[in-house]
Order: sequence, then structure tokens, then C-alpha cells
Amino acid sequence: MDLHLHGKRALVTGASLGIGRAIAEELAREGCDVALVARDAARLRRAADEIGTATNRRIVAAPGDGSRADSIAEVIGAARAALGGIDILVNNAGSTPEDGIDRVDFEKWQYSVSLKLFGYARFAQSVLPEMRMRKWGRIVNIIGRSGHQPRPVYLAGGSINAGLLNLTKALAEECAKDNILVTGVNPGPIDTPRWRTLREAAVEARKISAAEFDA
Repeated sequence: MDLHLHGKRALVTGASLGIGRAIAEELAREGCDVALVARDAARLRRAADEIGTATNRRIVAAPGDGSRADSIAEVIGAARAALGGIDILVNNAGSTPEDGIDRVDFEKWQYSVSLKLFGYARFAQSVLPEMRMRKWGRIVNIIGRSGHQPRPVYLAGGSINAGLLNLTKALAEECAKDNILVTGVNPGPIDTPRWRTLREAAVEARKISAAEFDA
């Protein structure tokens, strides 16, 4: 498949494993140079080396914490210095706890807001000026079905994802005039380390078997 992305420069967050890494690799196979972002620097560098070897594209590791504005600024600066600019942003980082109202941990909830809702917005804010200047850009927000399908045991994730749906639609409307497409993706269950962790937590919280959960 040729998506006409050859020579574009992409930044993918949450890119050391799972969905983010797979997206980064596919972008590289389409001819993009890619900056990978995640907190685990060692794992991120391994991913960058492996994707670079497999695709023969320029793949750089830009370790950082998407919950912190100062770290995001450093990541953006490193990516621009390495790639020469950012044409495509894929927001994928996010960690939200399984929680019902009776056992919600508001500190974890607040961190998840900083990482996912604020993080997505800050990354978008950081790359939009150069996209507007070039009159071309793509922003893809990996969100989740819970934004429009609330679950009692996923209050934090659902509320954050609902906010991201709103953010994505608003940005799409604002940026269309500059040929910048902003898209939200709500993936279903995908067998990644993150999904397995959520699955185990849901099974325990509901006191059901794994087979019942999967049914």
C-alpha cells in the first residue's frame, strides 16, 4: 500500500511497544522518518534500532514524559533537530487505571489526565505552527471506545477519552482550513501488554473468569 507519505517526518508517542511501536514501524515502511517517544529510554532505543534496521529509514529515540510540559518541549526540540521538522503527529501515550467509583484513586486519575488529555493537547499545540506554515499536516489521536461507551469500572479512562473525542473534533474543525487533518481512532481490544494488564484488572474487579470476560 502506498499512502504517499514518502519523505514525511512523523512523531509517535507511546512508541516503545504495542500499538505505538506498530504504528511507527508502518509509517517507516511507508517511507517516513520517525521520532519515537516514550518514558523507558532503553526500550525506546531498542525499538528505534530495530525499526531502523528493518525499514532503512531514519528512526530516532526521543525519550520523554508526556505528562510534563517541559519534557514535551524537550522531545519536540529533539525530534525537530533530528528530522528537520514534524509533518505527522500520532498521539498514542496513555495510562489509565481500572476503577469504579468506590475505589477510585484520584492521584492516578490526575496523572492520567496530565499524560493523555493534556499530553495530547500539548503535543498538538507544539506541532501546529509548523504544519500551518507548510499548509500540510496530519494529527492522529489514538483514543478508545470508552469515550462513547462508558464502563463503570473504567471511569478515569472513559472520562478522559470522552474529552479527547471533543478535543479531536474541535481541532479537526479548526485546522481543516490549513490542510491539516485531525483524526481520532477508537481501537477495540488488541493483544498488547497494555490490553493484557487491563484485562487482568477487569477480571479481578468483576470476579469472573478470563473466559467469561472474553466471551
